Amino acid sequence: MLGQTFLASIWQVLAQEKFMSNELWRWGALLGLLLAALVVGKVLSFVLARHGRKMMVTGRGRLIGTLLDSLAGPIGVLLVSAALYAGGYILKTTTASVQTVAGETVKVSELELLIELPIWLKVCQAFAVVALGWFIFKLVDLIEVVLSRWTSRTETTLDDQLVPLIRKALRIFVVIVVALFVIQNVFDQQIGPLVAGLGIGGLAFALAAKDLLSNLFGSVTIFSDRPFQLGDRIMIAGHDGMVEEVGFRSTRIRTLMGHQVVVPNSVVANEAVENIGRRPYLKRTMEIAVTYDTPPDKLQRGVEIIREMLEARSDSFPEDMPAKVFFGDFAASSLNIIVYYWYSPPQWWDYLAFNHDFNMELLRRFNEEGIEFAFPTQTVHVKGS
Repeated sequence: MLGQTFLASIWQVLAQEKFMSNELWRWGALLGLLLAALVVGKVLSFVLARHGRKMMVTGRGRLIGTLLDSLAGPIGVLLVSAALYAGGYILKTTTASVQTVAGETVKVSELELLIELPIWLKVCQAFAVVALGWFIFKLVDLIEVVLSRWTSRTETTLDDQLVPLIRKALRIFVVIVVALFVIQNVFDQQIGPLVAGLGIGGLAFALAAKDLLSNLFGSVTIFSDRPFQLGDRIMIAGHDGMVEEVGFRSTRIRTLMGHQVVVPNSVVANEAVENIGRRPYLKRTMEIAVTYDTPPDKLQRGVEIIREMLEARSDSFPEDMPAKVFFGDFAASSLNIIVYYWYSPPQWWDYLAFNHDFNMELLRRFNEEGIEFAFPTQTVHVKGS
């Protein structure tokens, strides 16, 4: 009995007491709607994000998983927008007199007045537009997945770097479109004069940002001509290193010393690019100097030894470019045997290991044959007085 009396007294307070021309129970109902929207939105967001990321990690239904993950965040904002709009039908009181344009006075409910209040509709519209813009913003990841599948089928890795650039450009475009939509449709501001002003200001900006635009066009040239790809070793503007990243403004190179060099794309587009990473082989020119007192037969034997060694390693040379060995020249202090070979594939550390093995065998076999290596010498004859 006491409980019923207490509940009745509370209801009486909620039904009779008003705040801003609305009973307290109506404000409580609005608060309940907002809390329900927040809770339901949080639960749905968690469920969608969990299932979406699980599908993306496992690789099954990656597109659907990306779609669910994109919807996880905006759905809470969308439910809040719906709760606010529904609250417009709850916050009402008695009828009120409104003077029409024709001068007649009619009775309308404060519900209708409230729904007609610009601020209320603008808040609802703003939340809805933000939710939709957020969803489209996240949906760009879906385009990234599709583009990544396409680029994975190509041999070059430069187009893999193009995917995040397209994603950034699309997201910037979505933000601009949503902002302009909110300005014109929510805040009733005309964007025509704004766009015209941006056009005039854009001309001045273009003149002031000539270097920025040249770098942007340089990046377009890089992606169209593809002079290199990620991971290639290149030499440009005196810098020798690996390509780490290609952006809208610059290209980042990791030099062989470990330093990172940022080269503007305008320089990359205008300079000669030496792509060391695309070489089909590594060429070695080797001069083997032996002493002048080496007999011709031993010199010929030295040439034969080198040819035997190269023949045993012929699998490391291109078929159309076999190794060459000649008695090259009579130098100032030595007889020179010149050796040419082209190592393939062009893996630097394997190439050094190959040279090491070749040099060690050459040293051992020449020592066994008694063929002496020469070093710079000079003989001085002193004429007696």
